[in-house]
Amino acid sequence: MRVGFIGLGSQGAPMARRIAEAGHPTTLWARRPESLEPFAGTPAATAASPAALAAASDVVCVCVVTDADVEQVIAGENGVLAGLAPGGVIVVHSTVHPDTCARLAALAAKQDVTLVDAPVSGGPAAAEAGRLLVMVGGDPAVVERCRPVFAAYADPVIHLGPLGSGQLTKLLNNTLFTANLAAAAGTLALAASLGVDPVKLAEVAGHGSGTSFALTRVAAAGGTLTPMSAKAGPLLLKDVALLADLLAAAGVPPNIALTAADEALAQMDSPRA
Repeated sequence: MRVGFIGLGSQGAPMARRIAEAGHPTTLWARRPESLEPFAGTPAATAASPAALAAASDVVCVCVVTDADVEQVIAGENGVLAGLAPGGVIVVHSTVHPDTCARLAALAAKQDVTLVDAPVSGGPAAAEAGRLLVMVGGDPAVVERCRPVFAAYADPVIHLGPLGSGQLTKLLNNTLFTANLAAAAGTLALAASLGVDPVKLAEVAGHGSGTSFALTRVAAAGGTLTPMSAKAGPLLLKDVALLADLLAAAGVPPNIALTAADEALAQMDSPRA
């Protein structure tokens, strides 16, 4: 299967490399030429535009950051839809609003192109090891067609349901993680107030029922959210805000998960309001 890949950041680059190493004819495009430099000498080819990349691909994976970025590379001038042949597939690995995926899927359908949403979780290390979690929403037959590509960098790959369900699941997951950050940091602060060494508490909890991935991140950061604020704060704010918007649109009242997530965002100097 011929695969195009757009979005060669810290997570996208190892994903693209594993696709090429798995034997799929791979074409890359990047806005910044320096992003392509690490692929010199690899089997991957490069294209002059997203449209040119799409013309050489059966499946195009998009792993850029924002909704605006996704819309630009797919539907903008010389975008993916300008080059992808009928029967092609677009895979949105970015974490974006489900409505963005629905809007782009409708445009793609006019050209007999299918779009699936497939946000990922795990970070660069998991991508390099082929152990990313992929949460997929879309037509089951198309998802199965894409599984050989996903298998190059992901395990597990979980099909959640129709288009948009992957994005919804990713937003819920990231909101839970953000809420857990607040709970972990708060508990370590309580320990210090009571004269219990927070480092020792984190070690104990790591072997007990109170453990969580968030706890390991907070403990590694010295017991507070401050060291991770600059990088994690804006990214988690984007995802929590998207979920809050979806809840409001659906008339679903927020609960403790969103309250705790807001507390973590405030501690990371990225408040939602």
